[in-house]
Amino acid sequence: MDPRVRASRTLAGELLDPEFVEVGASGRRWTFEQMLAELPDMTGSFEEGPRYQPSDITGVVLAPGLVHLTYETVRDGRRARRSSLWRRRSGGSGWQMYYHQATPVPPEVA
Repeated sequence: MDPRVRASRTLAGELLDPEFVEVGASGRRWTFEQMLAELPDMTGSFEEGPRYQPSDITGVVLAPGLVHLTYETVRDGRRARRSSLWRRRSGGSGWQMYYHQATPVPPEVA
């Protein structure tokens, strides 16, 4: 997510589904409200400083209006494998992230 979006509760709220849940790389479970409250102050939300570098992005359409994305990120030399479900509700304003999970990748794992 672009730092300008991460720093804005309004813009981030447009990308996250109201039923959003995340299990972060730390193991913490986040809800929509918790994420919007803390996202602007998290690492990666500032123009200067460390940023997430995504790679190997793939997507699979699971059903009409439901896509599963997988990708890897690197930030400060730390890797994570990530998985997210994006859905578009009929009559909705576009795609929104419904679920996200991050799994840390130890340095010795290829």
